[in-house]
Amino acid sequence: MSQCPCGSEKEYEACCQPLIKGEAEAKTAEALMRSRYTAYSLAEIEYIGATIDPERNEDFDEKSARDWAENSQWHGLEVVSTRKGGEDDETGQVEFIASYTQSNARTKHHELAEFRKIDGKWFFVDGEAVAPKPVKRDTPKVGRNDPCPCGSGKKYKKCCA
Repeated sequence: MSQCPCGSEKEYEACCQPLIKGEAEAKTAEALMRSRYTAYSLAEIEYIGATIDPERNEDFDEKSARDWAENSQWHGLEVVSTRKGGEDDETGQVEFIASYTQSNARTKHHELAEFRKIDGKWFFVDGEAVAPKPVKRDTPKVGRNDPCPCGSGKKYKKCCA
């Protein structure tokens, strides 16, 4: 037995494997999202295609998805937040960060994913990249010609800059 790649800290056989193998259905949008991450990490691309909203499935490029999955080293999944997507909901959102390495570059894919339930079964609808939050300064910006904040009496450009 091995730990599930989705980060749930459960064994794979008791977590995502039954969903990927078609032995069970995801009960929540988050469970579907976690199983899709696991499917990518194991290159189970048929499952990825089968869990896309039927109205959006024609946009799925199986070859590109397989290439991405097989040529990436998957490092982990962080679920940032969920909105709705419970067993009694019809729609849901899951914000997540998937870490992977491809072509020697470590990357974090940050996405807000939309899900909907059709006839009691959860499907992935669409995802939108989440932009990084802008950096906010705690102190005013020091200009080149301003006095150095270290207190030396010199201009910032001649001291600590």
